[in-house]
Formats: sequence, structure tokens, C-alpha cells
Amino acid sequence: MHPTSNIMKHTIKDQQAILEKLGITSLNPMQEEALSVIGQQPEVMLLSPTGTGKTLAFLLPILAHLDRSLQAVQLLILTPSRELALQIEQVAREMGSGLKVNAVYGGRRIANDKEDLRHPPAVLIGTPGRVADHFQRRTFSPQHIRFVVLDEFDKSLEIGFTEAMSEILTALPPDANKVLTSATKGLEIPDFVGLQQPVTIDYLDNSATNGLAIQAIVSPDKDKLPTLLAALKHIGDQPGLIFCNFRDAIERVSAFLTENGVPHGCFHGAMEQFDRERALVQFRNGTYQLLLATDLAARGIDVPEIQFIIHYHLPTRAEEFTHRNGRTARMKRTGTAYVLHWDQETLPDFIGSPTTLSLTEGQLPSPTGWTTLFLSGGRRDKISKADIAGLFFKQGQLKPDELGLIELKQDCSFVAVPSKRVKFLLRELDNYKLKKRKLRVTEV
Repeated sequence: MHPTSNIMKHTIKDQQAILEKLGITSLNPMQEEALSVIGQQPEVMLLSPTGTGKTLAFLLPILAHLDRSLQAVQLLILTPSRELALQIEQVAREMGSGLKVNAVYGGRRIANDKEDLRHPPAVLIGTPGRVADHFQRRTFSPQHIRFVVLDEFDKSLEIGFTEAMSEILTALPPDANKVLTSATKGLEIPDFVGLQQPVTIDYLDNSATNGLAIQAIVSPDKDKLPTLLAALKHIGDQPGLIFCNFRDAIERVSAFLTENGVPHGCFHGAMEQFDRERALVQFRNGTYQLLLATDLAARGIDVPEIQFIIHYHLPTRAEEFTHRNGRTARMKRTGTAYVLHWDQETLPDFIGSPTTLSLTEGQLPSPTGWTTLFLSGGRRDKISKADIAGLFFKQGQLKPDELGLIELKQDCSFVAVPSKRVKFLLRELDNYKLKKRKLRVTEV
């Protein structure tokens, strides 16, 4: 048998094991095509709607081409936001490829980065500004980088990472394979990217939002808060995102929802990184069913399957409308995008003329019964999810159905538990020693 056939057999077997580990029974057509092209072609443009699994689509074929015996950065992934960097890091770790993975981004102590990069990972994910900083500091060598992925590259350019991206790409080996991803069509690619004849995988017209319903909710008053409340009563207990255009608006809407007893989280760029991360954790693990967000949450963040989004403010561009809507009705599921507008307001052409919804009286979203606990230990302390689960089962006396989502970070962890058990757990677990480290356990 030819040696290449053996390699291919092992690669397919490894990929099947990864999919089983992720609980995925089959790839979608976009991922299948990406698997056959990425790694075989030096330049690839991957265009697909938000929520269709682009991260797995490029990681699966690229990881198969990396050398597990080489202690050097071989895959560099540039992302426009910290949240997207963390999301990709999480997916890469959950794939269990045996390759070291790290993420670096602004807002994190540079000393922590240096500690992680002392033994270089095979896969490095980061925001362009922070990666360029490490290139200037010579924290690691780029000479072994075989693949570079510019994930949501249009967003990186839009928010001012042009110079940093140019600096990084110039420093890479000239034969590095390039993969560019986006959920937007008709983009101009800067000359510094150096694309010659990229192969394009385009699934934007085969949109995964066929299950998306768009409905209008008309507010009789310019102040739309009362109508928002009525809309939430109509929708009931379902997970959803409410999009606002400005941070100040989020604060105003948040105060209004709090006054009316509606549990929710907030997410915007002016929040501290830890607070943003905490809000996403609470949304993912079911502590909150509602998240108020700016367009920072429209793409590139890891949130659970949600049933609806509300455009509290109308988006100013068609791209924003598309990316917001892409947070629901993902992967062929169904969902609804509600366009909340004042009756004197003209809808932009890109929204069209959605059917107006007649609101019915219902119950406001209620507390979920879950609370998030913060633990001061994480991956760096050699703590695993199994260690945390064991601690909560044994010392915390939780039953299996009482332990919610565990999220393990580099230097901390988050655990969802029933709200009624919080006082007992804090009393039993705070300052308990796990892996030779005393854990600080607090309510988020």
C-alpha cells in the first residue's frame, strides 16, 4: 500500500474521532467542501453565514496537516475580537487533537501571554494588535507557520487592524497557506494579504437562515420601552438577544428591564473584558435567557442556540442586519428576528416589508433557577472539568442533574448550579483545596 494511503486513513480516522468527541454526527455541505479544499489549495476564501460552523470547517483539515512533534507555532489564526479568539480556542481544545492551543488578546496581561508562549503552541489564536506586539517583542518565531487564517477578516479591517495585519502577514513565511473567512459578500481584499488565485467556497446564497422568520413590531410611541416589554410578554420564556446601537441605550434598557423584574445580562465594548466574558458565560449556561448587546455580539461570539433576536434599534447597514439575524435560525434550525420600530419610522430598504406582529398578553421571562459560581482555579493550575465535577458532587453534595455547564479558563472557572443550592455550596467549597490550591468560590 502506498504510504500516502496510510496517512489518509489515519487522518480520516482522527477526524471521525474528533467529530464523535464534539457530538457531531455529520458535516454540513460547506464543511465537507472545506475539508476537501483547505490544505490542498494554498489560498482559500470561505464565505458562509454566521452560525454555519466555519471554525470547525477550517480547523478540521488544517490540524491534520500539523506536525505533532514540532514545538513551534504552525497555525496562526487572527480574529477581530477577544471573544472570537476565546471561542476558537475552546473549539480547538474540545477537538482533543493533542496539539497545544493558546489564545492571546488585548486586555490580558502580557506576562500571562509570555508564560503560555514559553513553550510555543502549535495553534496560536489572537487579535491582530496583540499578535503584532508579540512579533515585535520576538516572543516566538513565525518561521514554522504553515497556515494563517484571517477569521472574519473584514471585521478586523473595519475596526482598524489594517496596519497590524499587514505587519503580521509580511513577517510570515512566503509559502504559508492562507484561509480567509467571512459571512459577508463582495469584500475588497487589501493588497498586503497577497492573494493570487484563491479558491472560493461560497455558501452565502445557500443561506442557513431559511428557517428565519422576520416580523415587525410597531411601537405607537417614539420611546419603545413599553412596547419592548409587551413584546417580551408575547415571546415568553425563550433565550434571545436584544440588539441596541449604543452602550448608553443598553444601560437605559437594562435599567428599565431591572425595574420590571426581567432577568438579563449586558454585553458591549466599553465593559471590562472579565465582565463581558462573565455575561457570555451566564448567557451560555442559562443563568440568563436574555442578553442586551451592541453589534459586538452580532458575530464571532460563542452563544447557545437562541430562539429570537430583537432589533431594538434598527441596524444602519445591511451587513449588520444580516449578522444580527445570523445569531438565530442557525444550522437549519428555526428562529425569529423581530424588528421593533416606531410607527413614524421608515424601515431601510434592506429590511424590506416584514409582516407586522399583533402582540398577545403573556408572562414576562422569569428567573431560570440557575446561578453562576466563579472558581479561582483553571487550566494553568492543572485543574480539569472532571476535577471540578468531582468536587461539586462529593464535597458540594450535588446530584448529577444539579450540575450545569462547567467552563474552564486559563486562570479561573465558571460553574452553573441551582440557585437554591448556592449558600450551601459557598459555605462548603470556598477555600477548599483542589490540586494543592485553595479555591476561592464566589457568586458571579
